[in-house]
This record gives sequence, C-alpha cells and structure tokens, in this order.
Amino acid sequence: MAGTSDAVAAAKRAAGYRAAEMVEDGMVIGLGTGSTVFYAIEALSGMIRDGISVTGVPTSYQTAMRAREYGVPLTTLDDNPVLDLAIDGADQIDPQHRMIKGRGAALTREKCVAAAAFRFIVVTDEAKIVPRLAGVVPVETLPFATKTAMAQLRGLGCRPFIREAVKKDGPVITDNGNFIVDCQFEEIPDPAALETAIAQIPGVIESGLFTRFAGNATIIVGAEKKCSVLTSADVVP
Repeated sequence: MAGTSDAVAAAKRAAGYRAAEMVEDGMVIGLGTGSTVFYAIEALSGMIRDGISVTGVPTSYQTAMRAREYGVPLTTLDDNPVLDLAIDGADQIDPQHRMIKGRGAALTREKCVAAAAFRFIVVTDEAKIVPRLAGVVPVETLPFATKTAMAQLRGLGCRPFIREAVKKDGPVITDNGNFIVDCQFEEIPDPAALETAIAQIPGVIESGLFTRFAGNATIIVGAEKKCSVLTSADVVP
C-alpha cells in the first residue's frame, strides 16, 4: 500500500511541476485547491527564488496559506479580472475533457478563476481519467435554501447528502459561508445538461461539473516516470 501511495504522490508531483513549467515571467495565474496544485506551488516557489515574477489568485484560504508559506505573491480577481492561466486539479475527467471537481469544497471559486483565465491547466493522475463521468457531484448551496435545493436535486436523479465536517461537528462550511451537498449519481448521460439543470435550482451557487472548458484546457496527466499532456486536439468527439 505504501508503494502505491508513493507512486500516486510521485505522479501528482510530476504533474504539478510540469504545470509550473508553463508559467512565464510576469504572469498572473489562478491557483486551484488540492494536493496536486500544491506541488505546482512548490515548483513556483523555486522559480520565484531564481528571479521569475509571478502573482497568484488563490481559490481557497488553504491555497492562500500554502502560497504565502512558499513565498508566492498573491492578488485578487478584483485587481486582476483577466488571468494568463489557471492551474487546478480534477476528481474525474472524461474523453471530452468534461470534469467533476469540488472534493476540496472550493468549486465555486475554482470555476470563477478558470473562467477568467486564457488557459486552464488541469493537473491530475491516471486514476482520474475515466470513460464517463459518474458518482459524486459536489454542489454549493445557500444554507437558507439547502433543504429545498436538495429536494429538487433528487428530482434530477441523485441521492443528495450534506457534507459533514471532520474534526468539527456539523456541515462543511465553504470559504463563501455556504454548505456543500454531495450528490450521488449512478450515471450522468449528459454532463452539460445536468450542469445547466443544477444551476437553475434556486439556492444553488455552483456545481462541481466543469463542462465548458475543453476549448482552453490543457490536461497534464502525471505518472511516476513521465507526464502526458492532452489539449483540445485530443478531445474525443
């Protein structure tokens, strides 16, 4: 088991470091949330010490804390509404480069940052590449309307559960002060239509379905020995 864990860590590190190589001097970049992105931040730290100038827009308090720890200067979308690129992870990616994200509960800010970026760099490992999207889709909801939203989410064919915190009683609270509802789908035949349907439910802020970024997404799939880089040219029709 330890060997498998080490292999996954090596794959994530390779993907994160490869993504950092795409960052150029003077760029303002989005910084996603998650372990693979943290390897990219680690690599950026060394590049900054070597003299490159980079500023990051973090998608969570956790990412902001890690970036400051590694000496990466930070800014906001208010000050930089257009980003050169964004680096983020994914929980699942299908052959059309549609994704499920949100295991780290930062999905709303991650989607805002991805939409603001000219290029969206997704760092992942081979286990996250799947033939079709299915399983848990995180949905951020207003606490005031979570129960009514859950009733409508059930109507879309899922089993919704409010995500419970670890080492804290009660629900997970996002950086935006909202709840996360994890929606279990046995299958998702049309991810884009489902993303639209979820977005139309009153009380829903955003979902973890990312179906609109295939055109500007570069996917770096880490492995122990090398990385594979997938672009829009690799999207399966």
